[in-house]
Amino acid sequence: MKVIKLISKNVFRHKLRSILTIFGIAIAVMAFGLLRTVVTAWNAGVDASSSNRLISRHAVSFIFPLPYSYRDQLQKIPGVTGVSFANWFQGKYKDNSPDNFFARYAVDAETFMELYPEYILPNEQLATFKQQRNSCIVGKKIADKNNLKVGDIMTFEGDIYPGSYDFTVAGIYVGKDKTIDETQLFFHWSYLDERMKDVAGYGSGNVGWYIINIDDPKASASVSESIDAMYVNSTAKTKTETEKAFQQSFVSLSSAILVSLEVISYVIIGIILLVLANTMIMSARERIREYAVLKTLGFTGSTIAILIIGESLAISIAGGAVGLALTFPLANGFGNAFPTIFPVFQVLPSTILLMAGFALLVGLAASVFPSWKSSRISIVEGLRQIG
Repeated sequence: MKVIKLISKNVFRHKLRSILTIFGIAIAVMAFGLLRTVVTAWNAGVDASSSNRLISRHAVSFIFPLPYSYRDQLQKIPGVTGVSFANWFQGKYKDNSPDNFFARYAVDAETFMELYPEYILPNEQLATFKQQRNSCIVGKKIADKNNLKVGDIMTFEGDIYPGSYDFTVAGIYVGKDKTIDETQLFFHWSYLDERMKDVAGYGSGNVGWYIINIDDPKASASVSESIDAMYVNSTAKTKTETEKAFQQSFVSLSSAILVSLEVISYVIIGIILLVLANTMIMSARERIREYAVLKTLGFTGSTIAILIIGESLAISIAGGAVGLALTFPLANGFGNAFPTIFPVFQVLPSTILLMAGFALLVGLAASVFPSWKSSRISIVEGLRQIG
């Protein structure tokens, strides 16, 4: 109890220095947590991928379409329990600002939602969507951001697919949990296909990629090989892979940025260490004579070391706790400010553990040198110390 009392007294002996150190650690821990959350948010689509879904796209590039006729052929492959498809639709909603950018897909209205059970939609809204060819489904975050409700009209100006498109909101879906993207829009591929026949005269009869549901995730490799072998001599060869691998291919395009963010996050830990180590070295140097007096009273060198380590841990834990507390509202505000860029932005338990672990590790590391030096100094040498 006496040691704990001495530690608490030492922590706030220089109140301003301790408070500034705690504040600096809190800012660094918070910055580390936010950077780690950005990295995990960027990979959210990969982590949320289903092991039962395969994606089949054009073998040359994702931008090349596949024939609609592949659909019936894919359904006959052993191990396949469901087939749907989607097509990227760029277009402009309101204006070209990044704030109004979100994913828009032309999908097979009859089958798409069945293959994505993580998108929760009321049955009556799904039925309306299937019946109304110019209708669409939007995610809750998009609906909230644009004050949309069922029955409203959303107008898009096409670029890849020219023309003006009016979609009636038939439903608003929510994710089954916080890891599901709620910033997407889905509409009828058949509606787009008809428009291309009537307006442009090209681009009809093709889809962007196929979504294939399989009964056994362990058979994903063999089913993928069967699909690709079927079209090996076709003018539109396929590349079939797991949904996770498909998502990972997009994330890998920004791998350099993600690696840079990870490096910066660990550099921040180094900064925390330097800040706290500087504080502890200054404190230990100022108290050399006091430690010498404590030794004359019978305190051992290990007790002196415990005092310094305890003070360092107390400061680092306090700073880490404040940093953790600040991270959650800041991350929530960041996610709300950029919902379309980061559809899923939440601080994961693994990030919380890293933040807490690094705060403890830094506290221990910063106290190693001053505790070792102070515990070994002789009484005579300590009493002679000035400043």
